[in-house]
Amino acid sequence: MIRALSIILCLALAPLPAAAHKVIASAFPSGDAIEGEVGFSSGDMVANLLVEVFDGAGTKLGEAMTDADGFFTYVPTEPVRHIFRADLGAGHVAEFEMAAEDVAAILGSPATGAAPAPTEPAAAAPLAGLSDADRAAIAAIMRDEMRPLRRELAAYKEHHDIQTVLGGIGYIAGLFGLGFYFAARRRLAG
Repeated sequence: MIRALSIILCLALAPLPAAAHKVIASAFPSGDAIEGEVGFSSGDMVANLLVEVFDGAGTKLGEAMTDADGFFTYVPTEPVRHIFRADLGAGHVAEFEMAAEDVAAILGSPATGAAPAPTEPAAAAPLAGLSDADRAAIAAIMRDEMRPLRRELAAYKEHHDIQTVLGGIGYIAGLFGLGFYFAARRRLAG
């Protein structure tokens, strides 16, 4: 019995890993530019943050600043892989990338060292009757609507992970409680 109590005491006093927030960062095509976001999985976005842009070889291509909502826009000039880096402080560094093929599609040219991609005329058919201004307006509306959804999805994933861990700890504590209950009943009966 004393052995079991000492094991439980050791487990209860053992240091647990801290449940910290994670850095979320992503980049996606946005018309003739690359739009991205930088923040934390809690939903807090980082404002006025310098985002540096590098190619695959580590050469700096440029930089961008996040706005008050943690979003930035960068206009690419070369159809190469773009690596985005942002130092959020306190050991948090965001590093994410966009493939050369995606950048080439933004620029309307083939990626460096890649064969030209086949075009899909059927994809443009639903938008054939729209002017370029209408297409740009629709794209802007879609980007604005997608921003909060991305943020909410990242926050949901973080919340769900913590909830799962705490639920597992609760089940373990409950099983220990049942074990002690049955042990005490056995001791009182005998």
